[in-house]
Amino acid sequence: MRVLAIFLTTGVLAGPALACGPDTDCMLGDRHYRIAMPEGQSTGPVGAVVFAHGYRGSAAAVMQNQNLRKVVSDMGLALIALKSADDDWVIPYAPRHMDSDGSVEFRYVEAVIEDAARRFPIDPKRMMAAGFSAGGMMVWNLACTMPERFAGFAAIAGTFWMKPPETCATPAASLVHIHGTTDPTVPLAGRAILDTHQGDVAEALDMYQALGGFSPSGETEFEDLECQNSRNTKGEVLDFCLHPGGHSFRSSYLRFAWQQLQAAGQL
Repeated sequence: MRVLAIFLTTGVLAGPALACGPDTDCMLGDRHYRIAMPEGQSTGPVGAVVFAHGYRGSAAAVMQNQNLRKVVSDMGLALIALKSADDDWVIPYAPRHMDSDGSVEFRYVEAVIEDAARRFPIDPKRMMAAGFSAGGMMVWNLACTMPERFAGFAAIAGTFWMKPPETCATPAASLVHIHGTTDPTVPLAGRAILDTHQGDVAEALDMYQALGGFSPSGETEFEDLECQNSRNTKGEVLDFCLHPGGHSFRSSYLRFAWQQLQAAGQL
């Protein structure tokens, strides 16, 4: 509750929580998020997909994706849409944020988790962080910084800026990375943007494989995805899934990632 207390001291959240949901911002000081609970939910707490949008995206735009909302709702999960502090996520080596350590975003995500669990029947032990493009880059940073906060991570078409960090928080978490082989926006090997460079996906996966002691465990196919699977002695997941397309996102990829975590006993 330490991070939430920072927001409470502003007085913004004092007293009864203001109503919020898929069409109304849930305010946290000068930041916000949006949430859509599953339709026909039971009285018990539900798991959640915490979703990070792409460049110049918003929580409101995520909630306007009706297919995404339906897929997550049909899984019996809440959809929590984050909103970056700037047009892009303020994370290490990002354009215009080269000197950032990412802490402004990490504190925000901590506060969102605590606030959502306070306002809604959310099970904080059954949460998956997911994101597309720049949101996928945010997800890799979350996996490296706060692995204990999520049951697993799904990064789609995004990785670290520049290069993987020298070290990440341990123990390693479960992570599913999904990417298009012909992605021109975030190529697998990255590309230069302003004064920085998108990272190489293979380098990120190699770093995390070593960090978590993952070993190859087989292959999986789902729709247009072909996945190389790895597991460690604790049963955590590290899946690298490719599709033959470009810079694209399917809501069903989130269902696949969640199912991979379930099958491995991480949820």
